[in-house]
Amino acid sequence: MIADKIRAAFDETSQRRTRPRRLIAERLIELAASGADFTVDDLWQELRQEEPRLGRATVYRSVEMLVNMNLLDRIEFADGTHHYRVCGGSHHHHLTCTRCHRVVEVDACLPADQFSAIARKTDFSIEGHSLTLFGRCSECREH
Repeated sequence: MIADKIRAAFDETSQRRTRPRRLIAERLIELAASGADFTVDDLWQELRQEEPRLGRATVYRSVEMLVNMNLLDRIEFADGTHHYRVCGGSHHHHLTCTRCHRVVEVDACLPADQFSAIARKTDFSIEGHSLTLFGRCSECREH
């Protein structure tokens, strides 16, 4: 369950169970349940209403920790901005609307032999990848 994984991630990386860390974890669990995406600033502003002294850096570090642990996905948009989303860990990529920023998870990737060919051609050892897809959703195409 993603809620347990998020709580465990905070326990593994934090010596103390502080109120700000608990608030961040619980809000991320709520966002995971709703499937909503967010920015660090949105999350920070929302949490500051409950914990006025909460620093932006604390929220940013927490989000980055969860991205590095593959519990949060960073979703890139065509305009260079990005949001975050709790996706749950299975391998997938995102398709984003260039107009309304709607996000759809897609189960598409390059075949493994293409990664092998790229590695041989470039003399790199590929450790990971991200595939970013952009387009216009059906609603935005109608306008």
